Amino acid sequence: MARRGKTTAKRRGRRRRVDAAFYEAFAEEAEGLRGRLPRGVRAVFTDRTIQESGDAVPPAALISIRTQSVIPPAWAPRLAGVLARSTGYDHLQRYRREVRRPLPCGCLPRYCVRAVAEQAALLWMALLRRLPRQLRQFASFHRDGLTGGEGRGRTLTVVGVGNIGHEICRVGRALGMRVLGVDIVRRHRGVRYVAPARGLAEADVIVCAMNLTARNAGYFDRRAWRRVKPGALFVNIARGELAPTADLARALEEGRLGGAGLDVFEEESEVAVAFRSGRSGPAARALRRLARRPDVLLTPHNAFNTSESVRRKTEQAAAEIVRFLRTGAFRWPVP
Repeated sequence: MARRGKTTAKRRGRRRRVDAAFYEAFAEEAEGLRGRLPRGVRAVFTDRTIQESGDAVPPAALISIRTQSVIPPAWAPRLAGVLARSTGYDHLQRYRREVRRPLPCGCLPRYCVRAVAEQAALLWMALLRRLPRQLRQFASFHRDGLTGGEGRGRTLTVVGVGNIGHEICRVGRALGMRVLGVDIVRRHRGVRYVAPARGLAEADVIVCAMNLTARNAGYFDRRAWRRVKPGALFVNIARGELAPTADLARALEEGRLGGAGLDVFEEESEVAVAFRSGRSGPAARALRRLARRPDVLLTPHNAFNTSESVRRKTEQAAAEIVRFLRTGAFRWPVP
């Protein structure tokens, strides 16, 4: 089994039957999956995306990816199913539309709810306390310009109150914040829902936790930033396409935003490969410029990554693989 390079598996020159192929499986995740898959299930692993792997054909009829792999349309006739080891599934819906085939797809909707909510809080609290500036000024031990703020009493607006968004609301209330929710579906009790315009206008901290759809792409554009209270902080733990990088950078430059914390990025499949390979491109260059700002924190789509959530993810992913091999269906199918 391989962690790097192609996912093909051979023994003594003869090709082995492979039941499932896992892409984007970082070390801890691959170890957990190996330990939880039954002995009779033959799987191969790589930490690379499909486009980085060099695989010309799928190593198995059942493949599993996270969010950065781009599945070639030519693979569709060879695939029986795709499991996304992620809560979001917009990339799988997009693939099915592209190939015009009702390919069975699954996801893991709840494994990292708490982990992502805590990462969102980590980012907004770090921005409130000017942590990037604190780290940069450690060498000189100067505290000029480092006076930050406390969360208690500030208004947190969560845009997208699904499973993760609801947990973010709970964390915000636990920190003593006034919490507002924005969503077209108001399904959680105890959340104070408001219209989008009011939510943006009153927020000291805005967290984007929406599912990405064809209708809400570019939601946080130049028009949205004009409605925001000057100096508000923005955190995105959902999808980068919801907040175009160019508009976000301009809002920071113009002082409409006081800071931004991002764990997801526009054109992330391209950006992730560019950063890992040392190559460049327009999207990667824009993010490198953004990262140099003292009011910005960027993390590598890592909000899900706690030992607790990785354990849940590997348990659930292994169970989904076994279930699909036995029944041809996923417990959590993609709509």
